Amino acid sequence: MALAVIDTNAWLDLYVFRDPGARALDQALRDGVLGAVRSERTDAELDAVLRRPLFAARCDPAGQQALLQAWRALARPVQDMRAAPWSCRDTDDQKFLDLAFSAPAALLFTKDRALLDLARRTRRQGLQILQPAAYATVAPPRC
Repeated sequence: MALAVIDTNAWLDLYVFRDPGARALDQALRDGVLGAVRSERTDAELDAVLRRPLFAARCDPAGQQALLQAWRALARPVQDMRAAPWSCRDTDDQKFLDLAFSAPAALLFTKDRALLDLARRTRRQGLQILQPAAYATVAPPRC
């Protein structure tokens, strides 16, 4: 099973906005074809984002906690965090690279331009950075 990092915006597409383009990724995570990983820092960002007014209007605190608990049950925590050999120009996104390196993950799903711009460099070291909808094009065929 390949490990994957799901950044906050990709997570929102999957579990809040239910983006149809991310259905194949969602199915792979639920079926265990991909194993999601998370860290304390990525969990903290997700929690903070869900508390913002835009999301609070969509989902009450109990619903937010249910989403977070479901995610924590699905994604494996990574405790031993190391600095990735790649630097993101958006320092807020560095935590996703560090998590991918520490896991180690084969895939990082994001819609963030600063992370996507690193895809060529990280691919040389075994990490593919993709938009969630791109999973359908790289996923192994299902029987």
